[in-house]
Amino acid sequence: MLRRVFKAFHYRDFRILWIGACTSTIGTWMQEVAQNWLVLSLTNSPFLLGLDAFLGDIPIFLFSLVGGVLADRIDRRFILIGSQVVQMISAALLATLIWTKHVQIWHILCLSFVVGTAQSFGGPAYSALVPSLVEREDVPNAIALNSIQFNLARVIGPVLGGLALKYVGSAWCFALNSLSFLAVIVSLLRLNINFSPPRTGESIMTSMKQGFTFISAQGAMATLILIAFCMTLLGIPTITFLPVFAKIVFGRDATTYVMFLAASGLGSITGALAVAWMGDIKNKGRVALSALVVMGVGMVGFSQSRSVVLSCIMLFFTGSVLMCAFAMIASLVQLITPNDMRGRVMSVYNVAFRGGMPFGSVLTGWLVPMLTAPTVLTVNGLVLASLGLYFLLVQRRVAEL
Repeated sequence: MLRRVFKAFHYRDFRILWIGACTSTIGTWMQEVAQNWLVLSLTNSPFLLGLDAFLGDIPIFLFSLVGGVLADRIDRRFILIGSQVVQMISAALLATLIWTKHVQIWHILCLSFVVGTAQSFGGPAYSALVPSLVEREDVPNAIALNSIQFNLARVIGPVLGGLALKYVGSAWCFALNSLSFLAVIVSLLRLNINFSPPRTGESIMTSMKQGFTFISAQGAMATLILIAFCMTLLGIPTITFLPVFAKIVFGRDATTYVMFLAASGLGSITGALAVAWMGDIKNKGRVALSALVVMGVGMVGFSQSRSVVLSCIMLFFTGSVLMCAFAMIASLVQLITPNDMRGRVMSVYNVAFRGGMPFGSVLTGWLVPMLTAPTVLTVNGLVLASLGLYFLLVQRRVAEL
């Protein structure tokens, strides 16, 4: 069973990249904890918390299509290394501002935009690189294991970040995140890349159009991308606004926030392990849509809970089904797409998947002061469940994949 779950680890390059990415993502989640708590402590404003998330994600919506074209034209390692260097410098700068007691909210907001811009170019390159490191039949397993490293970091990072935040201060979270980028840079330099970008005289706009033409010709691909957008638009605010639930709804401190993040991360790891174990199964579309419905129900349960223990259970539950839906949808997109188109197609997918985050965050941040966080997230969960049922029972193009 372990061989089946961790099959993609048999590939040297995938193993090296996984370790480096996991180390870096742990640092990123340490910073995420410190930054969210810092924004809320400086301003006590759910809107500015949502705005910070918006500014971190909106560049992905704006620039990922260009990043996808570059990922099909340039060695994907070099794009990724450049992205890591920018993020490393940004984290170091924030650490310095906090240590010198000069940090202001506009510093955090501006650097969130800079980091998001770097990720908008690195994201398509990374998404296109991972499947090229394994054989086609192992792509779903590689995607699931890649999700595990992200969510393993989402458990370890907040715990380490919470401890650092409590005992040595938030500046150390940013400083350690800056150092963690060295791990993924070293890993990228050690890869044996097989992809040789084709030479082309086409303009960036022409290459973008080719990507859109390919997507429109694939039938269910556009629907998969739409579902990815709605999933993050409605679902991710549950994670973004966990500090609001910890501090305002429950009246607790950063420890409760870390517990919520850890519960959600552990659930995501469980869901990713289940997908890795299932491997290249049939009916991926039906499984993804069913998970979407269950996730919506779980969001409603979390939003209405007034028990910390029950809330952690619901976050574990929603995290597992979210990861199942994400891994299945991402696998379908990757398996449909040839390698020479992967950068462009995955950039469109990333625009949808990550593009839903800033709009969901800023919209939720605007509504929460008027309607309360539990009410807004309850409505999000009901809409998400209804959407999954529609594509499962009415418009069945994805359900038949």
